[in-house]
Amino acid sequence: MSATIMIVDDAAFMRMMLKDILTKNGFTVVGEAENGAVAVEKYMELQPDLTTMDITMPEMDGLQALKEIRKRDSKARVIMCSAMGQQSMVIEAIQAGAKDFIVKPFQADRVVEAITKALK
Repeated sequence: MSATIMIVDDAAFMRMMLKDILTKNGFTVVGEAENGAVAVEKYMELQPDLTTMDITMPEMDGLQALKEIRKRDSKARVIMCSAMGQQSMVIEAIQAGAKDFIVKPFQADRVVEAITKALK
């Protein structure tokens, strides 16, 4: 069975791009969320093998959502997605338990590499 993944990003276009990369590489996208608050709820409901999390989002940002998810499930695997220039937030996310980060715009091979590594 392929790994289940939830995509969290406030931009529908980014979710679509990521979903396209993942499904083409044999992963199963089980859910999507447009902000951190929805992500925490959906994570508990779907229990995905891995979550990709945008850092900058309305309502609850990716860092808060990461901390909230890890509080409820210490084994949660989360990969942060960030635009260039968000290095300090990326470091904070790694300290909070993120497995890796991928930079936008997404490069398919880097996305697959980060996810494959995080799932091991």
